[in-house]
Parts: sequence; C-alpha cells; structure tokens
Amino acid sequence: QVHLVESGGGLVQPGGSLRLSCAASGSILSINAMGWYRQAPGKQRELVAVITTGGRTDYADSVKGRFTISRDNAKNTVALEMNSLKPEDTALYYCFLNYGGSNWYVAWGQGTQVTVSS
Repeated sequence: QVHLVESGGGLVQPGGSLRLSCAASGSILSINAMGWYRQAPGKQRELVAVITTGGRTDYADSVKGRFTISRDNAKNTVALEMNSLKPEDTALYYCFLNYGGSNWYVAWGQGTQVTVSS
C-alpha cells in the first residue's frame, strides 16, 4: 500500500506564492514519475507539472515560468513552488506517484486546496 501526504495549500493574494509538498510512503519498489494535477470547480482535472526520476520536467502551458517542480528521490518527496499566482490557479491540487516495476501503478494524494483571491 502506497500513501501520499500533501501539505502547503491555503489562501493567498494574487501575485503571491505558495509551496506544496508531497511525501510518499509504503511499498514502493521503483518510481517512474511524481507530480501534480489540479481540479477547479466545474472543470476537468488537468496536469500541472510532472518530474521523472531522471529529472525531466513538464508543465502545463498555463503555469510555465511561474511554477517549479522538484523532487528528492532519496526521500520520495515532490514539491511544487508556485509564484505569481493568479485567481485562475484556484483549485484542489492532487499529488500523484507513478510507481511499480513489472507493472506500473498510480497513487493519489487526498488533495490540498489552493485559493488565490484578494
């Protein structure tokens, strides 16, 4: 069983910053990638950022230049530094982990709320 715990969400004014963190624990043999999705009310869940074990990153166009994803392979943690936040960044942010070995699986965190509002 793999367990993801997220932290760092909250309320911030437009232009402000937040840092999300996610720690994975449990029976993890091998990790392919970790990252973040988000879902705003009435919208589909969208990929925000992903980072592979080798360090390759990918971002949604809407967050490029503002968000930075990083990970600590030794600690199985991933972080999302969010700067220049906009009201449209308001959403429930979910951490995910793509792990496995002979078979690959995806684990999800419970979600952390980010609200950008004045």
